[in-house]
Amino acid sequence: MPLFRSTTHLVPVALSVALSVGVLSTTVAAQDARTADPRTSLKGGAKEAQQAIKHLELVSSTPKVEGWFNPRDLGDFGYANSDLAFQKNIVFQGGWHGWQAWDINDPKAPKRRAAVVCQGGQGDPSVYGNLLFMSVEDGSGRLDCGTQGVSDTVSAARFMGVRIFDISNLDAPRQIAAVQTCRGSHTHTLVTDPKDKANVYIYVQGTGGVRSPNELAGCVRSPDDTSTSLFRIEVIKVPLASPQEAKVVNMPRIFADASGKVAGLWKGGDHGRGTQNTGRTDQCHDITAYPEIGLAAGACSGNGILLDIANPANPKRIDEVIDPNFAYWHSATFSNDGQTVVFTDEWGGGTQARCRATDKPEWGADAIFTVGANRKLKPAGYYKLPAAQGSAENCVAHNGSLIPVPGRDIMAQAWYQGGISVFDFTNPAKAQEIAYFDRGPIDPARLTLAGYWSVYWYNGQLIGSEIARGLDIFTLQPSEFLSKNEIDAAKLVTREELNAQLQTKIVWPAHVSVARAYVDQLERGKALAEARITAIRNALEAAAQSTGGARRTAFSALAASLAQDALASSDTAKVRLLSGVVRDLAK
Repeated sequence: MPLFRSTTHLVPVALSVALSVGVLSTTVAAQDARTADPRTSLKGGAKEAQQAIKHLELVSSTPKVEGWFNPRDLGDFGYANSDLAFQKNIVFQGGWHGWQAWDINDPKAPKRRAAVVCQGGQGDPSVYGNLLFMSVEDGSGRLDCGTQGVSDTVSAARFMGVRIFDISNLDAPRQIAAVQTCRGSHTHTLVTDPKDKANVYIYVQGTGGVRSPNELAGCVRSPDDTSTSLFRIEVIKVPLASPQEAKVVNMPRIFADASGKVAGLWKGGDHGRGTQNTGRTDQCHDITAYPEIGLAAGACSGNGILLDIANPANPKRIDEVIDPNFAYWHSATFSNDGQTVVFTDEWGGGTQARCRATDKPEWGADAIFTVGANRKLKPAGYYKLPAAQGSAENCVAHNGSLIPVPGRDIMAQAWYQGGISVFDFTNPAKAQEIAYFDRGPIDPARLTLAGYWSVYWYNGQLIGSEIARGLDIFTLQPSEFLSKNEIDAAKLVTREELNAQLQTKIVWPAHVSVARAYVDQLERGKALAEARITAIRNALEAAAQSTGGARRTAFSALAASLAQDALASSDTAKVRLLSGVVRDLAK
């Protein structure tokens, strides 16, 4: 039974124990299923590892290019791939060695367009127009992107913060700005303002130690000093007409309590017997912004938080939660309607085996919350990779994104050497896996860094950044969990850009594939009688093949009959969604 706590409410321990006894047999059955899964016994190897795949097709697997890996140690952090960003037909792949740009116009044979050696940490990228932003947190990072590191304790050559590149000529990208911050940038969030087209904002999530004030003025290391560089994020404002003038414009204290004390949230430590030891909330690892609904979700070490970003330069915390099963709040993803948030727990920091059969299914997992009308977070359920992994496989919940299937909440997620899992959380209390891909351990003899850092849906494909191996591209395949019509409807949603921590509203065009997807869902959920489903399908196909006035008349008649169906269906909301699409097709 999930045990959640906000700063003011705690689920009674006695109740939790009583409920856990009631679900013991279910837990044992789930453990048996995890160990029976074909992913649990895959043979390993760098190139010869066995693969397990279900309801996905591996379209291409592009290995690392010479000079971008250590042939003596494929798990070398200095060459690890990290996160992805997307623009048109280009995938930008970050990493400890720098960033690369891949042309995926032909997904079966991606071509490398650019490679910029620029060290300084995991190097997460984001893109906007002609600009690429890159996070730098490692103390060896240099202003000039040099590879010689920084030997001085205090150095004017050191760079820790956010780099900005001009990528208008992708064959010759150039750094045009470098905004220094006191803790560097482990990750960052690109935030747009619907009311301001002249600027974009960068939320900087620094997780490292505080730099010396002798190196960067204004940095304060002491956590007890009221001006400490801990317990905050930085907000960088980037004028799009002159991005070289980007600068920090705010350092909001989003962890403060009602009295203004900056260290106002989780103090660090465990939550009692049988709980996780959770990190102190003095940082955010990831913040996912959703400007169209005015909210952001922060995964902030010891807390999950909800932010009001109506003014993106000045985010304000409006709610926070604690989960005793979480060791480190890592990332967040909203449902498209903004009514659900999936938070991830990076138990073990991504370098440890945390998906073993002996590991608790609530640890290193996703915690799923609903967002009420009062903009408060409420616990709903958990999801964890349902296949046990071995002790040589680093595995924990990591980065993913929504798959735009209308009427459903579906997410693709990376689990390091646990592979890729696609799951449905439409019912947040009963998340269910619907597709997966996994390889055996890259080194069966020892635990080493490898696996998927992230996987994102982009314009009809799933694209995964494999830390040690390269770049993989997949397509979804129809199954009993997901129909061809639903996949076709998802493929209708195309974007010019995608940055995982900047969510934008998914809008489906008025298209017969969307209507077909809704019909499939009504049939799967038995929301209407079988005979009525058949009649709706026949009417829909007949209308789709009509033309001119006959087409409009047929769709209008179907929409009118669906309005009556909604009154009798067990899923009124879904029938109304279908009716709305059909009505639009009649126009």
